[in-house]
Amino acid sequence: MRKFTFLVLYFFLTVPVLTFAQSLTGEFETVRTFQTKKAHQGVAVDKQCVYTINTKGIGKYDKQSGAFISEWNDTTGKIIHFDGAVVVGRKIYCAHSNYPGVPMTGSIEIFDKNTLKHVGSQSFGTKYGSCTWADFYNGYWWVCFGHYDRFTAETGTDVRWTTLVRFDRNWNETASWVFPKNLIAEFKPMSNSGGSWGPDGNLYVTGHDSTKVYLLQIPEMGSILRYVGTLKVDFNGQGIAWDRSRKGRLYGIMRKKDLVVEEQLSPR
Repeated sequence: MRKFTFLVLYFFLTVPVLTFAQSLTGEFETVRTFQTKKAHQGVAVDKQCVYTINTKGIGKYDKQSGAFISEWNDTTGKIIHFDGAVVVGRKIYCAHSNYPGVPMTGSIEIFDKNTLKHVGSQSFGTKYGSCTWADFYNGYWWVCFGHYDRFTAETGTDVRWTTLVRFDRNWNETASWVFPKNLIAEFKPMSNSGGSWGPDGNLYVTGHDSTKVYLLQIPEMGSILRYVGTLKVDFNGQGIAWDRSRKGRLYGIMRKKDLVVEEQLSPR
């Protein structure tokens, strides 16, 4: 009996358990859309509110009703191009770059989520590329830096140089990875526009305008992210955000219609 118990315990400890997303037997279903004043680059979400990220501003909306609450628009001339964003605690962390400027620069611009007042900045200079999205997961910052085919003549790089960098809480770099070839082909000629760690432990990323999300994992060896699979969605690329107050809910945008799209990931 003791031997049998040991074998059963050994089985459950050593055999990996696949979630529905990892085994690709799940699908997204749109549960709601709502109109906004502007939704051009991405979206962030917390328990009460949804935040639309635009090239030079942020819109704040009531999550339940979709009603407009407030907005912040740059009047300093220092904001050039926001992309994806994430809400962590009481702050919104917005990926920012000088796109389409060269040499490419990146920073994280930080806002108080209640007042939308700018409260801080983390600059990366020209070290990595164009900052496209950021997330905080498992005690680390995860930031993507895009590269683009259109700037190859000036930079000597293309989409293949797009890099995911992991930082500790104090913004010290701890590791970095590049994207697999099949995703590079999907991103071309633009880059990885959005990313957010899902409740199943997969990293979900988007291209610039494709109605797909791509699932990735950190590799056990090497520097290339491990491709898990692809799922269809009803929005077109850009910045995305998992709602960490409600399991299985992913937010995206339809920029041509200024819509926020809320989707549920469910097993088939």
